[in-house]
Amino acid sequence: MYRIVSKKILNPTVTQMEIEAPRVANKARPGQFIILRVDGEGERIPLTVAGVDRDAGTVKIIFQVVGATTELLNHMEEDDSLADFVGPLGVPTHTEGIKKVCIVGGGVGCAIAMPVAQEFHRLGAEVTSIIGFRSKDLLILEDEFRECSYRLVVMTDDGSYARQGNVTVPLKEMLEAGERFDMIITIGPLVMMKFVTLAAKPFGVPVTVSMNPIMIDGTGMCGGCRLTLVRDGKRITKFACVDGPDFNGYEVDFDEAMSRGRMYHYFERRAHEAVCNLFREVR
Repeated sequence: MYRIVSKKILNPTVTQMEIEAPRVANKARPGQFIILRVDGEGERIPLTVAGVDRDAGTVKIIFQVVGATTELLNHMEEDDSLADFVGPLGVPTHTEGIKKVCIVGGGVGCAIAMPVAQEFHRLGAEVTSIIGFRSKDLLILEDEFRECSYRLVVMTDDGSYARQGNVTVPLKEMLEAGERFDMIITIGPLVMMKFVTLAAKPFGVPVTVSMNPIMIDGTGMCGGCRLTLVRDGKRITKFACVDGPDFNGYEVDFDEAMSRGRMYHYFERRAHEAVCNLFREVR
């Protein structure tokens, strides 16, 4: 069993937890993820490692309440325990030789982008961070990004905080002004990562995207997390859990990934509603 050491509400739909998992904490690196189950009857869900404290033996996770399992998880409190907490899984984010990097995060994807930005900062790279949210109420981790960034730009779609617009606006401004990065790393909604990639393409800057498709076993056996890459005119199948989650943004078939991501939306919504109704009946 894996004890919840701390719980913090970051915004109305996003929660941060620290989980006691010494072995995972000892091995996890930025970009990797874990798979957890709330209880022995629950489904397996992947969540990116949002930070570790190796001395305390804890792993930080940040999740958005969007489905049945995240709803159940959000109702757990400090000192409750999770049934399973498996990891670290996936390939860590590549950092070698990168001296100037632009991190572009959107929404809850900023929880994944933050430890990556912190790692580059620790390694001495110059970090520019661009983070975007629909509104001020959904803003998370601004202080953490500011601490590890040479430059931070915050965007909101509705203009309720900082600059109005999406994350591609300041990115394009920087690139058009002659700014050059060794790498752009973008993490967030698929449509956002697609347009960040398109914005960078005319300037030839390498783009890494972090993919989070449907995932079950985390070992590549189920095939649920398969992605299509287009490389040298050939379509190649990869698995996000073992080959990723980071991929070359210029190779990802985003339209197919978005279509696959919507496949179970109806069932997820119904399951979420059932869990919410259960808690209402309990109350």
